[in-house]
Amino acid sequence: MSQLDDRDRRILQHLQTDCRMSNADLAEAVGMSASALWRRVRMLEEAGIIERYGAVVNPPAMGLAFEAIVHVHLTRHDPDRIVDFISAVETSPEVQECYATTGQADYHLRVLCRDLAAYNEFLEDFLFRLPAVASAQTNVVLRTIKRNRPIVP
Repeated sequence: MSQLDDRDRRILQHLQTDCRMSNADLAEAVGMSASALWRRVRMLEEAGIIERYGAVVNPPAMGLAFEAIVHVHLTRHDPDRIVDFISAVETSPEVQECYATTGQADYHLRVLCRDLAAYNEFLEDFLFRLPAVASAQTNVVLRTIKRNRPIVP
């Protein structure tokens, strides 16, 4: 898919707001026939623009009241240790997001836990046991201002 047009943008905006919207309702909202819309959505999926569909869940309502951004510093950039670190992070249920970035820290993790004690357990029993990890700095999230907002292409 070479470029998004206005219809594609409207489709994406509606789906990001409510991915459970019926094909007929979505077609009406963007001014297309249901069959043409279905083909357009399928093209967006095949092009990798739509990666997946899902529900946005409220962490505190699920008992996950502690949220932190963890800045991880590696011991050294040994490729095998990095692969092991990434594999471990990908399987950790507490780690919601992981970013490799430029700057002082090598990785930034968004972590959700029940409470401070569970977070301390995560640090001691998981993060600090990974051979690649030299240190970590925690920023506790006091309040979420903006989260999971639609991407406006």
